[in-house]
Amino acid sequence: MWIRMCLVSGVVAMTMFQSGCALFRMKVQDDDVNKMPTLDQNYGPQDLRRLAEQVSDEVAKSAFIQEQKDSPIMVIYGIQPRTTTFVDTQALTDRIRTTLISSSKIRFVNETRRQEVMKEQGFQTANATDETRVSVGKQLGAKYMLTGSLVEMQKESGRQVRVSKTELSYYQLTIEITDIETGIIAWAMPPKEFAREASKPLIGW
Repeated sequence: MWIRMCLVSGVVAMTMFQSGCALFRMKVQDDDVNKMPTLDQNYGPQDLRRLAEQVSDEVAKSAFIQEQKDSPIMVIYGIQPRTTTFVDTQALTDRIRTTLISSSKIRFVNETRRQEVMKEQGFQTANATDETRVSVGKQLGAKYMLTGSLVEMQKESGRQVRVSKTELSYYQLTIEITDIETGIIAWAMPPKEFAREASKPLIGW
């Protein structure tokens, strides 16, 4: 009887132990990128996708682009991150450029690969046949430069008797197109603004 009770207790303990371990196992699942949840008040993937779509749409449909006789050649020198937390603005400019190229409204100089292009041209000049060698000095120059900035401001509720605190993040994105020859700003997008608020408990996890 005693041995049977010990065996039953051991089985129960092992079952509980295994169930407890399952609670701490990592869970992995695929998410729909079109329905990603907002986990906090900070800039996230859903903001990157939305802003890139809005900027690309406004640039492509702007009177400035529509008045161009041919698809203008541009260079992107990035969006300046003026944020307190890290924001990958390079990912934003890459997405904007890819979308605009797909629209066939604008052509872009590949400024991030200039060294590789020049290296390949030098290699071909020294080693490739006349029939396959590219001509050096025939790269097209950009007429316009696309730049911008992403500003972030954060605020949180002040000291007072409370069980939670509120954190607010405000973002503003500006984009402008500059004529490289004259230095004149040829077009500027109205600022894109959004804010997000999060209420966090002071007690708990």
